[in-house]
Amino acid sequence: MSVKTASVTPAAAISDFWRNHRLDRLAHGIAIYGLLIGLSLLFIFPFFWMILSALKPEAQIYKWPPQWIPDPIQWSNFSDVFGNPYLPFDTFIKNTMILEVGMISGRLISCTLIAYGFARLEAPGKNILFGILLATLMIPNAVLRIPSFILFNEFGWINTFKPLIVPAWFGEAYAIFLMRQFFRTIPKELEESAVVDGANRLQIIFRIIVPLSIPVLTVIGILSFKDIWNDFMGPLLYLNESSKYTVSVGLAYLNGQYNTQMNLLMAASVVLMLPTLILFFVAQRAFVEGITMTGLKG
Repeated sequence: MSVKTASVTPAAAISDFWRNHRLDRLAHGIAIYGLLIGLSLLFIFPFFWMILSALKPEAQIYKWPPQWIPDPIQWSNFSDVFGNPYLPFDTFIKNTMILEVGMISGRLISCTLIAYGFARLEAPGKNILFGILLATLMIPNAVLRIPSFILFNEFGWINTFKPLIVPAWFGEAYAIFLMRQFFRTIPKELEESAVVDGANRLQIIFRIIVPLSIPVLTVIGILSFKDIWNDFMGPLLYLNESSKYTVSVGLAYLNGQYNTQMNLLMAASVVLMLPTLILFFVAQRAFVEGITMTGLKG
């Protein structure tokens, strides 16, 4: 008794393999992109709800089931919050920009000099000092609030911008770490050539290192801008007059003791969120480049 077996040609086997492979890749791609889209919607939803709430009358914000489309669209929320004479947001924005300029410039200059020293100069105990510097990242800011306040009070700096601006001119551990790692990717041959041409250290830093380090400087600038713009505890602790408040402190005043006009709070939040978003999208390319290249020693 003979048994017939079906023969499969090599071409058919190869065709089945690639068809199954394409189906696996398609299923894998659908799963990955579905997960990414779901997570993106999860993170975007609070911003979407904030924008909708900024355009609603206050009563519609608390409706259940939610009313997704504002009816009517209440553009007056923006004029009501930014036209309030008791909350001069133009003054708050001006004060915040003073802090931005003073703190970012101080942080970039001081951290560039310190990071260059750790990256290029040779000194006994340099690695130990760098380790101590990184260890300060583990200290909670809340631990330093009371000693810092006592120190600045002795200096007579309370109710001025000095307690916020002056410390930025003495470096910041995370920025120094990022800059040091980036500086180590720059070939030393460029500095050696500059030394042969008679350049001193400061000329090397500001004519060679800084122009080549625009990506990491952009990263530090964007992160610093975001931190200063959103800082609440620092201005609240050291500033006592409303004429010196920043946007974060001014925004907190929209939270009343017994009642909060949520539509006005959301309108102010939408407008005050725009500067950081615009800055990120304008400098996005340099920001990503600075993050990806940091730590790659060539």
